[in-house]
Amino acid sequence: MAELFNELGALFSRGGYVMYPLVLLSIASVTLVIERTVFWVSVNGRASLRRIARLNRALRDGNRDTVAELIEGDTTPYGRLARRLFFEGVTDAVAAEAVEDERGRLDRYMVSLSTIITAAPLLGILGTVLGIIQSFELLGSKSTLTDPTAVAGGIAAALLTTAFGLVVALVTLFPYMAFRGQVGHALGRIEAMVAAAQEGMAASNEESSQ
Repeated sequence: MAELFNELGALFSRGGYVMYPLVLLSIASVTLVIERTVFWVSVNGRASLRRIARLNRALRDGNRDTVAELIEGDTTPYGRLARRLFFEGVTDAVAAEAVEDERGRLDRYMVSLSTIITAAPLLGILGTVLGIIQSFELLGSKSTLTDPTAVAGGIAAALLTTAFGLVVALVTLFPYMAFRGQVGHALGRIEAMVAAAQEGMAASNEESSQ
């Protein structure tokens, strides 16, 4: 383990100052991916999907007692949406506002992950360009150049930042695409829930008012 840390430290120092923001981006990426993974497992897990199916049936049937039971204590986006439709009404205005509120929660940190995917390779290329500039400066300085292989070693070290930046981007890209798919599925379920509520709860309200 000590050898591994020593090797990582040596690679870090060879990469130059650009390695610092790249390490920060990697830490941010891992943190956000873990947070979003926990979020989506809780929102779109099997138990949650079974609860959503029951809630949709209750909304479609206009069964207010079952709806009230299912939304009690439900802190998922579906539960919050159903709660607003239940208490505030199923008009288009209420539904549109509730959906937009939940869309913001579903898309949370997606811009940050997208930024990491774009910025990490660019920072890596920047580090490589700076390293190559330093290597060519060494090559042009005849008074200090004693070993030409030092230039090749400097270029190889400079390429480390590009490699590390690409690794950070790739590690972030695949979870990001998976999260985008989850957002799409969740929005589809939300739209279905709104339609079920407008069909069933509106009829239930009309019957209770007569």
